[in-house]
Amino acid sequence: MTAQDTLTLLACQIEIPSTTTAAARDAHLAATADKIRHQFSTQTADVVVLPELSSIEYSRAAFDALDQIAEPLDGASFQTWAALAIEFGVFVTYSFARRDTNGTYICAAVVTPEGALAGHYDKLHLCHYGASMEKDYFTAGDQLMRFKAKGFTLSPIICYDIRFPELSRTLVLKHGVEVILHSGAYYRDPSFHMWHAFAMTRAIENQCFFLSLNRAGEHFGNSLFCYPWMDENLDPLSFDAHAEDFKFITLERQMMDTARSDYTFLHDKRDTYDRTLVSTDQPST
Repeated sequence: MTAQDTLTLLACQIEIPSTTTAAARDAHLAATADKIRHQFSTQTADVVVLPELSSIEYSRAAFDALDQIAEPLDGASFQTWAALAIEFGVFVTYSFARRDTNGTYICAAVVTPEGALAGHYDKLHLCHYGASMEKDYFTAGDQLMRFKAKGFTLSPIICYDIRFPELSRTLVLKHGVEVILHSGAYYRDPSFHMWHAFAMTRAIENQCFFLSLNRAGEHFGNSLFCYPWMDENLDPLSFDAHAEDFKFITLERQMMDTARSDYTFLHDKRDTYDRTLVSTDQPST
């Protein structure tokens, strides 16, 4: 197995404090960068992954302060993660509240090992039930994003996006994505229990690697990494139920290739299922 056949992620289930000011946001960014530096003191990775809105807390109090803590693409979050990317020669995927002249977005961005912006993705689907109130504050995105690391093709999606199977399917089948980096801010409301079922299904049905990364905390946690094939011999990789948890995860291309060879779901898929319906329903009287 060559170096191009594996990719190592450092998945960071981090706790995020109150961040209703730019100073609090920046202090949190600096503290998180130091935690990641500590992880790199013993092991290396190719891609660092952070959860949804990893720069600020997920709360109405923080969102009410977006005039102070939302950022442009080259703002405090980019500056922090670009410096760390250069320091360790890694990609960093992070999330923040992005603001431009058109609106405010829940954004995932990627910086390269050279400290350049590889691209960004604005959350397509805004969640507005349970503990979520995103439509009161944010604008939905309208484009996809992918990037390559060590020959693997990766793409970010964000939280509520997981509930729309067409998105992951399009990324894999149309754009060749092999690793979906799904960042979340999953609060323990009534929908929390269903989240893992979606993550495992997206991985299996698309035969891709699927990291579903939550933030840490009393009401969060339980991140999950899913393989392209899982059964009684291979479970998903689970994170701590509440505490901060930093996991190095090595992806082997052979695992994905074997799954797609042994179980030909993608090969056997029809081009369209929009076909004539033959119905035996009786008309109502």
